[in-house]
Amino acid sequence: MSPSPTRLAAALAALAVSLPALSANVYVSNEKDNTLSVIDSATLKVVKTLPVGKRPRGITLSKDGKSLFICASDDDTVQVLDLASGKITHNLPSGEDPELFALAPDGKMLYIANEDSNVVTIVDVANRRVVGQVDVGVEPEGMAVSPDGRWAVNTSETTNMVHWIDTRTRKVMDNTLVDQRPRYARFSADGKLLWVSAEIGGTVSVIDVASRKRIKTISFAITGIPKDRIQPVGIRLTRDGRYAFVPLGPANHVAVIDAKTFQPVKYLLVGRRVWQAELSADEKQLWVTNGVSNDVSVIDTESLKVIKSIPVGRYPWGVAVSGT
Repeated sequence: MSPSPTRLAAALAALAVSLPALSANVYVSNEKDNTLSVIDSATLKVVKTLPVGKRPRGITLSKDGKSLFICASDDDTVQVLDLASGKITHNLPSGEDPELFALAPDGKMLYIANEDSNVVTIVDVANRRVVGQVDVGVEPEGMAVSPDGRWAVNTSETTNMVHWIDTRTRKVMDNTLVDQRPRYARFSADGKLLWVSAEIGGTVSVIDVASRKRIKTISFAITGIPKDRIQPVGIRLTRDGRYAFVPLGPANHVAVIDAKTFQPVKYLLVGRRVWQAELSADEKQLWVTNGVSNDVSVIDTESLKVIKSIPVGRYPWGVAVSGT
């Protein structure tokens, strides 16, 4: 005799409660140690440390979640780490001094900022070859690709501009002036807005993608911290458009911004020189790297509280979370 639908649903619910929550791995590049720390997001402990190339900085997961791309800046290459084995399987050509990159939404092209040569290098991931290079401003750093794959944008630290690269023609089609030393760019989930941090300017610019015009400049103020120490770097936006999280460098805080009003609503004290950030797949956790205190902080995004700081290697820089 088959169980009733009500009893079956109750049994399945009980089983779901009894099963342990699946944990994700958090990957952190340690710039000074030439290593990658692997953290279990459930236990909040480092479970593995892997050797990688020289001066690892930007990292990002492949679309299938099986590999991690690593900017080995002083080796002038992008390494590809197989997550199952923990081994580097091959390198991708990257141009000089790769620092940050962005993967196209379909996972086929990697757009790499080459700080020393003032270009963006475009690499075909599957074929492991350079398919184009685009001249941009002086000291290119931030990279982002729009959700529809239409635009690849680069920020140049010295030129103080956002360069809009048409991904079809691989040419710069427009430039948007922002504040001093733009370090990072991030598209909203709907692709309508681009957020750009300016480290020395101490601001975040919000740009309308359709017009490529700046529509809002966000400033920050933290009691007891000099304004010149408030240096925005990484940016993460929630998919529902509720929050933007911005690490503020030597201010040692993460700004929580209402992404609809563009107003900071809270500042969270973390470690020293907070740099980059990444959300978990369910967006319940935000992980940030603290470069000078050599740890990462975990933030509960519902309560907007720092849960814990976890020691890693020297000068943690980039962060990626499996499942995102």
